[in-house]
Amino acid sequence: MPSSALSRDREQLFGLLKADAFVKGKVVLSSGQESDHYFDARLVTLSAAGAYHTGCIILDMVKEDSLDAIGGPTLGADPMVGAIACLSHEQGRPLNTFIIRKSPKAHGKQQQVEGPRLRRGARVVLIDDVATTGKALVESIEVLSRMDVKVIKAICVIDRREGAGAALAKYGVPLESIFTADEFLK
Repeated sequence: MPSSALSRDREQLFGLLKADAFVKGKVVLSSGQESDHYFDARLVTLSAAGAYHTGCIILDMVKEDSLDAIGGPTLGADPMVGAIACLSHEQGRPLNTFIIRKSPKAHGKQQQVEGPRLRRGARVVLIDDVATTGKALVESIEVLSRMDVKVIKAICVIDRREGAGAALAKYGVPLESIFTADEFLK
């Protein structure tokens, strides 16, 4: 993708997130920590424009990577994987996607990872909407590790910079982000 188009996607996505997903005020995060701001990124990643811009940016972020699939923990990754699958197909570089449940399904095949089957030794990129402590991404790495699937990196839309990068580094997985919380707090 030409850098001008990528720059426009990034600018558009930032505007959508700032207008629709960034909330100031005291909240308790899923990590249990209290914060004076919150990012409800799914309000954007579930919109047509937000899904499109997010998908384009993430596909650009993985264009040099040798990978078999891209996916992540439910619910943060859910809207993004659909956009990425469609856009990758449209771009002639189809990527399979997957979603990781919090726990294995109680019926049927009792799977924890949904999507086209990941083979042993597969190389994947994890995605999530917002990373704080990295707990959901770490749990995803552990699930995939038990399947002998290698996570080569993780990407989030917004990194709150509250420990996720360090948590993933312990697993040898670098964390990249489209934005950091600081960019919204300026």
